[in-house]
Amino acid sequence: MRNFSRRDLISTAGGASLVSSLTWAVPGLTQSGGGETPFSWAILQQRAAALAKRRYQPPRESAAAKALDFDDVGTIRFKPDRTVAGGIRLFPLGNGAVTPVAINLVENGRARPIVFSPELFEGGKVSPPPGFAGFRAMETGRESDWLAFLGASYFRSAGSQDQYGLSARGIAVDTGLAREQFPNFTEFWIERGGDQSFTIYALMDGESLTGAYRFVSRHPKAVVQDVSSVLFLRRAVERLGVAPVTSMFWYDDRTRRGATDWRPEIHDSDGLALISREGERVWRPLRNPPQPATDSFAADDVRGFGLLQRDRNFDHYQDDGAFYDKRPNLWVEPRGSWGQGRVMLYAFPTDSETVDNVVAFWTPTAPVRAGQRLQFDYRLTWTSDDPSLDRAAHATDVWVGAAGRPGLPALAGASKLVVDFVGDSLAGLDRDSKVTAEIGVTRGTLLHSAVYPVVGQRNRWRVTADLRPAAAGASAGPVDVRLYLKRGEAALSETLLVPIYPA
Repeated sequence: MRNFSRRDLISTAGGASLVSSLTWAVPGLTQSGGGETPFSWAILQQRAAALAKRRYQPPRESAAAKALDFDDVGTIRFKPDRTVAGGIRLFPLGNGAVTPVAINLVENGRARPIVFSPELFEGGKVSPPPGFAGFRAMETGRESDWLAFLGASYFRSAGSQDQYGLSARGIAVDTGLAREQFPNFTEFWIERGGDQSFTIYALMDGESLTGAYRFVSRHPKAVVQDVSSVLFLRRAVERLGVAPVTSMFWYDDRTRRGATDWRPEIHDSDGLALISREGERVWRPLRNPPQPATDSFAADDVRGFGLLQRDRNFDHYQDDGAFYDKRPNLWVEPRGSWGQGRVMLYAFPTDSETVDNVVAFWTPTAPVRAGQRLQFDYRLTWTSDDPSLDRAAHATDVWVGAAGRPGLPALAGASKLVVDFVGDSLAGLDRDSKVTAEIGVTRGTLLHSAVYPVVGQRNRWRVTADLRPAAAGASAGPVDVRLYLKRGEAALSETLLVPIYPA
């Protein structure tokens, strides 16, 4: 799903951070004199529109970068004293990022290109190939970065706990279909704001579309990016993925099928959350599917969606190197009306933590045709908090096992789903409070269910459900379950959507 290893960015992003405020006329870094040109958001949109009218030319890849050894690339670092714009450092090309991008600095409505020189880098066993692969924004006064753009239209943030994890993309094209496309950010313009604040502009080019992007990025604690994207369609797109979020789910302590590692859980995110136009809160736990799977959720004028890491207990991961308990959440909030559409979740099988196998995005219902101009504005929040929660109870644990009563023979061909909900909406309720579970089942039959408070646990209720699939075999697909707690007609919890795959 990406053309570089998820570890490349982490290993490349190390090194010291001596932040300076250098901008214009840095020797060996920016052009002088005639290199300066007018620049604005309007100019960038005009450029993207003009590019869409021309025939697509695939990006040039650096043969020298492809030839480099992976370990050698990891030793090449941007010199700290060449840091620009109050915290920006550049990535060298390497065998994990072989496509050069143009990078400019913007000040007072004027842009000046950064010119490559091997003297900008240090520490390498080999000389860096000409060109830049991307850039990162450094933490003020710290030896770490908080934002990075590298590869295709990928970018990501370390969030509020200084730990990289999942990624975002500018756009997704035909994800989950026969031939996915990966448009590229080919040129960037960086304008400094206040402390740890940058406006980043990007020009996108791809087989089916071009685009102008503006990221107003700031880092008070959590990282917040206000994104404006304007797309120009070269040709029709079957499945346009807006605000795509990409992550990794190998296994957790309840889904260790195929797990070979000693650690109890390995995943960057453990679920998809969304809030509908009507305010319904939905939680879909992630799974490592036995075969590629696409789920679709109605989301007209969706309020928000994202991939989250709800489980933040170190003991559940036991990883003191990758720190999966600190991986950030990424929450997408549309600005203005996006209209009719759906949130889609695509996942494919993985047996490694180095492969991003999950992506979520919003896709419009209306056909996306050649010649269209589309605009999508939204806010991205990279945080350890869970933006999807409110007073309603939320699913904390989901287990699947053999159906039937403990101690008795299991029900052949059936599975038991067990879900725990926790939340303030359950305060003061007991077995006499007439709390029930609304359970809907697709491709299966509900055999038996029960709802009750967990003894000795505050505001915690459990739902159990025995389910039998409508047909046997993996080709029949999973049993899809939709459930929530209610009292009378009032919902007490978020809605849980969970697929149960054949054992």
